Amino acid sequence: MSRAPRIAILAHSTNPRGGVVHALELGDALIRLGFEAVVHAPDPRGAGFFRPSLCETVSVPAAPAPADIAAMVRQRAGEYVRHFEVPANRRFDVFHAQDGISANGLATLKQRGLIPAFARTVHHVDAFRDPELTALQRRSILAADRHFVVSRLWQGLLRDGFGCEATIVGNGIDIKRFTPVPDGREAALAARLGLGPGPVVLSIGGVETRKNSCRILEAFLQLRAMHPRAQLVIAGGASLLDHHDYINEFNALKAEADLPSEAVRRTGPLPQEDMPALYRLADVLVFASVKEGFGLVALEAMACGVPTVVSRIAPFTEHIGENETVWCDPLHAGSIADALMLALQPQTSARLAKIGPTAAARFDWADTARAHLPTYESLREPAHA
Repeated sequence: MSRAPRIAILAHSTNPRGGVVHALELGDALIRLGFEAVVHAPDPRGAGFFRPSLCETVSVPAAPAPADIAAMVRQRAGEYVRHFEVPANRRFDVFHAQDGISANGLATLKQRGLIPAFARTVHHVDAFRDPELTALQRRSILAADRHFVVSRLWQGLLRDGFGCEATIVGNGIDIKRFTPVPDGREAALAARLGLGPGPVVLSIGGVETRKNSCRILEAFLQLRAMHPRAQLVIAGGASLLDHHDYINEFNALKAEADLPSEAVRRTGPLPQEDMPALYRLADVLVFASVKEGFGLVALEAMACGVPTVVSRIAPFTEHIGENETVWCDPLHAGSIADALMLALQPQTSARLAKIGPTAAARFDWADTARAHLPTYESLREPAHA
């Protein structure tokens, strides 16, 4: 390359969701490799991204989102279009969408001849009951000129479902930040969350169908028969999708169980600087999802020396070794409960805590960034004057 390309990376939100984390980490890794990368996201509160970054970021002006999801996607895509209609805002060699919202915006810009082409990372594909959402998701994939995925599972699903060939780029772990070594935040965070002697079972991602939260709660109730002081902590949940019905189902299960108030803690989104300490406060991470693009959370916990319980399904089976976690069948609460019991046994816990950081260290954001470069070069166009 005669000159490093300037890359616009687009995310759907400034909140700590998986695709947004990936976008910022990719941007930072590209900067370290000597490239120019700028991460964009709609920012209705004007508060900026959830964490500081090495790469430049742009808060795209945005209005509060409507309740209807399809209307929200159209609005956010339109806000991207209005931002990049300004010639000075699109002086990039490569445009790269991390999600369906930003990809729909780029598809419109391409249709209007304002950008020549764009790439799209497909972290996962959702099943929508709304035909308009399904059509918008399909457009966001098919309109892209190049595709990235983070696992072999989604490479195959994208080929079979959309006829698209995708480059696998994977994910990385910042092992300097996610480490077993305490950073001094633990005691204050434990007090703030009301954590007791435990064991503490941690779930990340809020209450959602694909996070399998109801079966995790059922498994936790079984665990409490043996560990009556166990606590389930559910962190995160800053989703743009509507999970109202599933949350009601979760709350009904919890009410029927008549649990003490301290037994289940839903924290909502937490500051990113608290996440390594939160992992270290846990006795086990339960990551019994039924659908994920990659499952970065499990590796972050492993990097912090926390035993994990993980669904024995792809993509997890692609990058977590057979003996590096306790596997479970995510469709059966009893299997999740049995795996939690095994992970909490002292011998198993000590073994997993020892090997977890080494396993997580296999995943480097620099490798992820490098995997993008041939595709970026194939899309490269002279910067707009």
